[in-house]
Amino acid sequence: MKLLFVTIAISFYVIVAKGQSGEIGKTEITEWQYGKAGAVSITYDDGSINQFKYALPVMERLKLPATFFIITGGIPGSKYHGRFIGRPVKTIIAESATIPTNAQNFLERCSAAGYLGYKGTISYHTKAAGLYDEGKTAEAFQVMDELYQKVRNGDFKPGYQPSNEYLQEKGSTWDDFRRDAAKGYEFASHSITHAGMPGLDSANIVYELTKSKEEIRNQMGEKYTFSCEVPYGYENARVMSIAYKIYPALRNRMPEPWLTELDRPSKKTPAVNDKDYVQWQREINTRAPMSLMKSWVDTAVARKDTWLVLVIHGVDGLGYEAVSDTLLNNYFHYIKNRGSSLWIATFGDVTKYMRERESVMLKSNKKGYVISINITNPLDKSMYNIPLTLKTYVPAKWEQVIIDQGTREQKIKPAKDAKGSYVIYQVSPNGKSVALTMNLKGSDMP
Repeated sequence: MKLLFVTIAISFYVIVAKGQSGEIGKTEITEWQYGKAGAVSITYDDGSINQFKYALPVMERLKLPATFFIITGGIPGSKYHGRFIGRPVKTIIAESATIPTNAQNFLERCSAAGYLGYKGTISYHTKAAGLYDEGKTAEAFQVMDELYQKVRNGDFKPGYQPSNEYLQEKGSTWDDFRRDAAKGYEFASHSITHAGMPGLDSANIVYELTKSKEEIRNQMGEKYTFSCEVPYGYENARVMSIAYKIYPALRNRMPEPWLTELDRPSKKTPAVNDKDYVQWQREINTRAPMSLMKSWVDTAVARKDTWLVLVIHGVDGLGYEAVSDTLLNNYFHYIKNRGSSLWIATFGDVTKYMRERESVMLKSNKKGYVISINITNPLDKSMYNIPLTLKTYVPAKWEQVIIDQGTREQKIKPAKDAKGSYVIYQVSPNGKSVALTMNLKGSDMP
């Protein structure tokens, strides 16, 4: 665990408690905000209407935050919709009659698959993209050959048919999202159409992700362009290398040197960890019993270094592995009841806090009866603005500490641990220096 300690030159005219003098003034940024033992983020994929009709009211009653990864292309009023970036599809279809699918043309054909002018073709794109990502290239090529032969044979009805996930958002509006965002919920990108991106070429990956980001920026503001989940949870290296350049945070992958990742398919549980943090993704679905899901929460509390990221898709009969709002109500109550030990926050906020903690530098100075702490944050201040939690050791005689960062004062009664008296308090990572002061009791006044 990383602790940022600061050495302060101290000249006291009072007697301090035995064993504490070496600790006074030492400051660390706590592992999690508010000094909690662990963190949990509730995330939803696809933005289906039932997530907002049935799951959101449960979270509102319990005052639980969450992150919704939404498919932007199908929301009424969106400017950017699904399209193929490349050569005319008629040319690609014609070539498929004489040139079998191979390593040189697969990505173009798979990228175009949903936009050939016929209904039912998108499922071939999704299947081929999955096979290609698994390294089953011959099978992926065969799926494309089958698709294009059927197109040439006229086996599909004319038109356009998007993915099921895209259609399940029907009923949601940007006004709804803006209203819910004002309540503290994070909205983030899940692409324009929920495409299988390992099967897209670079131009089409960029279109799906950049235009989804632009749509969210235009509709909701820059704040909501921080996080993204590439559909299907893919961690494909080629796709990730492109997505990293577009979004500051991906739920798919976070290749931070101080973070151990255990993704959704992983059968591992947090164990011995030589890094500061563990991100542990678990999926709430019909196959996960309540006892197992509760154990995830208990592990996050017990370990101290664990960020539990919960993933939900379908709710009340709509969407992949749909679970009931009754189950979510019971589970969310369990999480809420552990709020004294768990920091429950959006995916974006936890990501920002960890990066701030790993990047911020603290420098302290002691003058008279004031401990001052200067905070240097090298990150983009417009983006990284989540309050940090500091823990500072103070003299045992200080009965109440006044903490001032220029905009407001906090008055905190110190607590004690084996090292001595300390205060835990919130500061802005981008604010002025922090001053800790305390008037000593009568006989201890200088």
